[in-house]
Amino acid sequence: MISHDILIVGGGLTGLRAAVGLCDRFNVGLVSKVYPTRSHSIAAQGGINAPLTNNPDSRDDSWEKHTFDTVKGSDYLADQDAAEIMCREAAPIVYEMEHWGCPFSRFPDGTIAQRPFGGAGYPRTCYSADITGHVLLNTLYERAVAKGVKIYPEWFVTALCIDEGRCHGVVVLDIRTGELIPVGAGTTFFGTGGYGRVFQHSTNALINNGSGIGMAYTAGAPLKDMEFVQFHPTCLIGTSILMTEGCRGEGGYLVNNKGERFMQRYAPKAMELAPRDIVSRCIQTEINEGRGFEHPLGTYIQLDLRHLGEKKILERLPGIRNISIDFIGIDPILDPIPIRPAQHYSMGGIDVNSGCASEVAGFYAGGECSCVSVHGANRLGGNSLLETIVFGKLGSQAIAEDPEVSKRRPDERALLKTKDAVEAKLRKLASPGRERPALLQAELSAVMSEKVGVFRTREELEQALQKLTEIKKRYRDAGVSSTSRHMNYELVGAVELEYMLEVAHTIVLGALLREESRGSHFRLDFNARNDKGWLKHTIARLGPDGAPAISFKEVAITRYQPMERKY
Repeated sequence: MISHDILIVGGGLTGLRAAVGLCDRFNVGLVSKVYPTRSHSIAAQGGINAPLTNNPDSRDDSWEKHTFDTVKGSDYLADQDAAEIMCREAAPIVYEMEHWGCPFSRFPDGTIAQRPFGGAGYPRTCYSADITGHVLLNTLYERAVAKGVKIYPEWFVTALCIDEGRCHGVVVLDIRTGELIPVGAGTTFFGTGGYGRVFQHSTNALINNGSGIGMAYTAGAPLKDMEFVQFHPTCLIGTSILMTEGCRGEGGYLVNNKGERFMQRYAPKAMELAPRDIVSRCIQTEINEGRGFEHPLGTYIQLDLRHLGEKKILERLPGIRNISIDFIGIDPILDPIPIRPAQHYSMGGIDVNSGCASEVAGFYAGGECSCVSVHGANRLGGNSLLETIVFGKLGSQAIAEDPEVSKRRPDERALLKTKDAVEAKLRKLASPGRERPALLQAELSAVMSEKVGVFRTREELEQALQKLTEIKKRYRDAGVSSTSRHMNYELVGAVELEYMLEVAHTIVLGALLREESRGSHFRLDFNARNDKGWLKHTIARLGPDGAPAISFKEVAITRYQPMERKY
């Protein structure tokens, strides 16, 4: 059995920053399903928020104003103390990344360049052209390698070991060899990313299926606010590849088939730079009411960058141009980009505090797999990259300061018991079954996109719940085509599917119970925010009957009283 003082699961920005913060004092191991520089953090495009005041239009910006924008953007569901912590840390984090070698774009005076983003009162989004996640991830990976972090790439975590209220580590499948290995740790930190691929139409990489969230949930850790799913307004039709908010931050227009910049009707002040939940609903409304353009790949709205000019597009949005040319044959210098909303981000996740600690002793989580809650019902663009690094750092500090860390030792018997359970599961999946996991996953993702999307109703949510229950029953008879465990990605997908089904169940049930519209959760049958009844977090635990047991928790309000969101 392999053992570490601290085990980090996930090789993206959160996991790497936590590892960098801990490896000088502890024996740290980092397990990643893919090579770390293939983690989904690399796909983030537009930028990272911080009130640096480098832009001439942001001289009066501050962490307090950043916090207010974050809380307002969250539709007042964010825990305000946590949002304050994140925004206070924003500028130091960006400067830390700069000093570690991150190549940010620059203004002529040499300062870090900042662009406007949706829902922000000032241009505070620091960027590197449209590959900000790419440069941040490579910077942190280089830092981790330089500091000697022990990395186990292409190790798939099959189960989290929680026994008698304490975490003892994980059981991994070495994808390359097929070996099942218990990895013990006194402290385990999850930075496993979001659940985008629970939905059919998503900007997320195929690896982002929420298995880490589902794993924690089935092992006994509660989840929070899972019904809040962000749909990014501008995704390429057909593939749903992200067209960064930086397109609109640089001045791009959204245009319907009448040639109108229709955001004038919905958010006359912010226009295209309203928060994402609002812009997504506006685009979907334009499409639903017949003002979209038709294409064999679907109905769409135009994202028009032509007026920005060739020089600006090549300098600030080169990746967007390349993606548009490569995937749909359109050069945005010459023609508008066809876009529509698609699932993008998970506001909900493993319930943790501002030090990333869960209620389970020795188990921490940060980044998109967690819910601190700094995003509430809707995340502002530029705050996700910020959250990953801030809470990777703060989580590492909280772990280092925990007096129990050096005393905790993994229970080998509990780990071996978990390994035996995984072994039995893998043997069952390797036996012939009537149900193919990939087909079940396709049915799951289709019903989630069709019934649990931008607009929701009780009828459609009940239909989704019924279908989900049916798929969970059919999963019991699922089997893969090969008994080999060596490089068997069908087997990996089959294990992940069980966790995806549990994640989907918490999303659908939370959405069904929440009878209001708040942020990304919009109910056509309850189309107003209800602070009296629903200014509270949804907590989901695995119930004794296998269904989520739902309870609620108060939202932390400090200085910003809820008010109507106007942009």
